[in-house]
Amino acid sequence: MELILSSAKQSLMITFFVLSMMLIIEYMNVLTRGLWSKDLGKSIWKQIFLGALLGIIPGCLGAYTAVSLFVHNYLGLGALVATMIATSGDEAFLMFSIIPETALLLHVIIFIIAIAAGFLTHLLFKNRKTAVSEKAHFHLHNVPECVCFDKTTILHQLRHLKPKRLFFMVFILFMILFVLFGFGHNHETAGSILDISNHPHNSHSQWIKITFIVVLAFAFFTVLAVNDHFLDKHLWDHIIKKHFLKIFLWSFGTLLVFNYLDNYLNLSELINENLWVVLIVAVLVGIVPESGPHFIFVILFAGGTLPFSILLANSIVQDGHGSLPLLAESQKDFVFVKIINIAVGFMVGALGLLSGF
Repeated sequence: MELILSSAKQSLMITFFVLSMMLIIEYMNVLTRGLWSKDLGKSIWKQIFLGALLGIIPGCLGAYTAVSLFVHNYLGLGALVATMIATSGDEAFLMFSIIPETALLLHVIIFIIAIAAGFLTHLLFKNRKTAVSEKAHFHLHNVPECVCFDKTTILHQLRHLKPKRLFFMVFILFMILFVLFGFGHNHETAGSILDISNHPHNSHSQWIKITFIVVLAFAFFTVLAVNDHFLDKHLWDHIIKKHFLKIFLWSFGTLLVFNYLDNYLNLSELINENLWVVLIVAVLVGIVPESGPHFIFVILFAGGTLPFSILLANSIVQDGHGSLPLLAESQKDFVFVKIINIAVGFMVGALGLLSGF
C-alpha cells in the first residue's frame, strides 16, 4: 500500500507539471498561428531547419504542423525526417519536468542530429516520390483566433469569474504553494518526484523546484489571460480530457512497477549487464506511434539505472503520437521515415554505448 500511495503521489506531480507545460505550448502555438508555413519557398535548408525546429517543440503540435506542411508539399521528405527525429512527443514534457538539464542537452543534440539526418535524407532520396499528392488535405489541429494579453479582458474575466476558470486558478495556486512549502518537509510526497534519481544529472533539486514554480506561475498567467474559447476547447477538451488520464496512468504504472522491482531486484546491475539488449528494446519501442510507453526510459534514466545513450536513442526513434496523422495519410511514407529513424537511433545509441555514456 505504501508503494501504491508513493507512486500515486509522484505520478500526480508529474501529471500536473506535464499538463502545465502542455498549456504553455498550446498558448504559444495559438499566439504564433500561421508562422510555420510562410516563406518556405524552394529552400531545402529552410525546410529542414523548420522541420527540426518544429520537432523539438514539446508535445504533438509541432509534428502535426510538419505533417500538414508535408502533405501540402511545403516540406520535403528530408524536412519530415528531421521533424520526426527531433520530436519526442509528450515525453519531452516529462523530461523537462524531472530532468530539465538533461532534457535541454538532449534536445540540443537531437536538433543537430535531426538537421544532419534531414540533409542526408534529401541528398540520398531527393528523387523519391512520396505517396502524398498536391491535393492531399486533412485537418490536424485547428487553431482559433489569436489569444493575446489584454488588461481590459483580464479585469473583465476576473470580475466575472466562471467556475471553470476559478477552479483552474485556485488549483494552480494550491500547487504553487505545495511546491513552495511542501518540498523538503515530506520526502514521501513533494520531494519524491524530484528526488527519484541520485545520479549527477538530476541531483539539483533546488533548480527543479524553481522550474516547477516558474512553469506553474506561467500556467496561472495563461489561465488568467486566455478567453473562454481557449479555456474550454484547448485546456479542458484537449489537454485535460485527452491527456490527463493517459499521462497519469502511464506514469503511475511505470513508477509502481519499478518501485516494486527496485525492492527485489538490482535494476541498475541488471540493465548494465544487458545494455545492448536494452538498446534494441528502446529502439523497437520507439516504433510505437503513441505517447506513454516511452515514459519507462525517461523514468529509468531519471532513477540512474539507464545510460544517456539509450535514452537518446529512444528519443530519436520515437515521436509520441506526432506521426499518427502521417500513418493515417500515407502508410508507405510512415514506414519509410520510421526506418530512417531506427537506423539513426540505433547508430547513435551504439556509438554512445561504445563511448561509455
